[in-house]
Amino acid sequence: MQEEDKYHYLRKQAHWENLWFYQKTVTLYDMTVVFCRRFLPAHGDRTVDQMVQAARSGKQNIVEGSADGVTSTEMEAKLLNVARASIKELKEDYLDYLRSHKLTLWDVSHPRYAAMQHFCQKHNKIEDYEPFFDRWTDEEMANAAVTLSCMVDTMMQTYQKKKEKEFVTEGGIKERMTAARLDFRSDKKEELEAAHREMNALRARLQQLEQENALLRQQLKQI
Repeated sequence: MQEEDKYHYLRKQAHWENLWFYQKTVTLYDMTVVFCRRFLPAHGDRTVDQMVQAARSGKQNIVEGSADGVTSTEMEAKLLNVARASIKELKEDYLDYLRSHKLTLWDVSHPRYAAMQHFCQKHNKIEDYEPFFDRWTDEEMANAAVTLSCMVDTMMQTYQKKKEKEFVTEGGIKERMTAARLDFRSDKKEELEAAHREMNALRARLQQLEQENALLRQQLKQI
């Protein structure tokens, strides 16, 4: 192991692009942009800006939280909470739309509920949803967005619990910096002690050789 790797104190940055809940937030963002373009007024409705901004905030704060998590567990936790709050806000906007437009929120008794749940669970990436963006009705798209929002929130709760466990076992950056420094000092102390032992052994061997040399000289004089 290289020395710079052995004493590292920075946490590994999460590959957020591989996180399923992040991929779903990308889908939610693009879906929301299309939903607002198709079903909400282009001007004069603040809901459009609010929905798009909430969707973007959910996605971007996951990225920023993962990046900041390299040095700050606290900042990562705060930004992930902001992301969850933004997705919840977005879900409420879709629920408001369904209610105010007298559309149906698909619950477990709805004939299309199970298929929608299965599709959203199985598919994370935007490519899986894009073919439907211009085909779904507002009711279909809003229900898909609500479902994705709920799944993102559940996945993020699980992810945050994992991060909490990591913090308890590994500590924050101050603890990791202290641990790395102590490990470095401990290793250097062991190296120094080993060098002293080797030096003492060499001194003892040198003394033995000098004694043997003196004895040999005496024997030569007697010849």
